[in-house]
Amino acid sequence: MDTANLSPKSDHIHRMFTAVPPRYDLINHIMTFGQDIRWRRLAAKACLEIKPQRVLDIGCGTGDLTITIARSAGKGVEVTGVDFSRPMLELAEKKAIESGVGGKVKFVYGEAADLPFPDGHFDCVGISFAFRNLTYKNPVKEKHLSEVLRVLKQNGRYVIVESSQPANRTIKTLFDLFLRGFVAPVGSLISNNRGAYSYLAESVSHFYSPPEVKQMLLTAGFSHVSYRPLVFGTAGIHVATK
Repeated sequence: MDTANLSPKSDHIHRMFTAVPPRYDLINHIMTFGQDIRWRRLAAKACLEIKPQRVLDIGCGTGDLTITIARSAGKGVEVTGVDFSRPMLELAEKKAIESGVGGKVKFVYGEAADLPFPDGHFDCVGISFAFRNLTYKNPVKEKHLSEVLRVLKQNGRYVIVESSQPANRTIKTLFDLFLRGFVAPVGSLISNNRGAYSYLAESVSHFYSPPEVKQMLLTAGFSHVSYRPLVFGTAGIHVATK
């Protein structure tokens, strides 16, 4: 993949997530009080419910969802993670080996807007906390969604675990205060990357509501979308069917 061909938005995110890997997992666990581990298990369960033969984790980062899926998947299930940050993928490969699933997964360097896989190759595509980066104020979000549709088989699933917008205004206000007063400064301090976690807090705070995400997915060509809120609606799982 040639990073020179990335859109300005994708290039900005690429530079951020190439810089933060060393403490990325620790910060995620701190910011969610460890709940991100449970949320990925729920997403993995949604992926495996349809008994897939091939699963893709897009924007896999350090491989947490990829590894979670591989641990629960039966024999013969191919699990692949794709990301455009080489440092993230290097950590993912090490973690997979340490987790005992090194032989069950493979990691591929690639860009979400130009996935290096053939049409209809996967039964399920999962994504954990990267969907926001691919769609929020991203001028090529339609391309990202069309690529997921392209590589999915008919009746395949797109399972998204992502931050969300609480419907309750009081919870929304408290959530925004938490993002600005805790997530941004603590993430910046631990990672020594202020820009990445200022962006994180801003994008989470202003991300689309569940109905908006549903409409986006339906407009892209998915036929059915369900939603499960998590932790008072501050996060959630969308399951879209091709």
